[in-house]
Amino acid sequence: MRRIHVIGIGAGDPDQLTLQAVRALQSTDVFFILDKGEVKSDLTQLRRDILDAHLPQGTYRLVQARDPERDRTAGGGAYSPAVGDWRSARAGIYERLIAEELGEDASGAFLVWGDPALYDSTIGILEEVLGRGEVAFEYEVVPGISSVSALVARHRTGLNRVARPVQITTGRRLAEGFPQDVDDVVVMLDAHQTFRQYADQDMDIYWGAYIGTPDEILASGPIAEAAPRIERLRAEARERKGWIMDTYLLRRNPDAR
Repeated sequence: MRRIHVIGIGAGDPDQLTLQAVRALQSTDVFFILDKGEVKSDLTQLRRDILDAHLPQGTYRLVQARDPERDRTAGGGAYSPAVGDWRSARAGIYERLIAEELGEDASGAFLVWGDPALYDSTIGILEEVLGRGEVAFEYEVVPGISSVSALVARHRTGLNRVARPVQITTGRRLAEGFPQDVDDVVVMLDAHQTFRQYADQDMDIYWGAYIGTPDEILASGPIAEAAPRIERLRAEARERKGWIMDTYLLRRNPDAR
């Protein structure tokens, strides 16, 4: 039976891998990587750097395939179907890679940024591949340090306050309004800098981009003061690299509700 490891590799720092993740790397025959094109080629290189940090160079086999494009213009009711089409296209690629590049008794691995259980599609895609019934395999999930955990660690703060909940959401959902009865909100996948619409409120923001990599950028403070600085840092970084991955925590003063 083929075996697949879904390995959480943290936010980018090779030192963030757990011992379990390192053992999974060491027991893998083939590593599968989806190439996102020249603009994001450094994401592929970061994965290579992680492998080189924990495995003897030249001892592992790497198989790359081009990641399918997703319709990022789809909004409203078209958003979920667009994501579904993209995931199905990925499932077709995963199915081919596993069937053609992995022997019947070999093990393969997908290296997942952060934690595979938090805003990542790999588990769902592998389930779709199994559901098609064309290729059989077993798989295990190795948790990783998420960008959320790395963000608050770098800012030396916690996710929540005593006896209070924390919510993790997306920029798309935050644009619909601040969650009720929650004062600490982590926002991921925010391409539109939704935090700007809360710049007149009594909140603090803890923001980070490229967390865990040599390009890491951090900013924090009262949102009215920090928002313009974050906008500038974000624009400069995107211009310099061509892409950006960022995450932030919004912390509201409960008395301001």
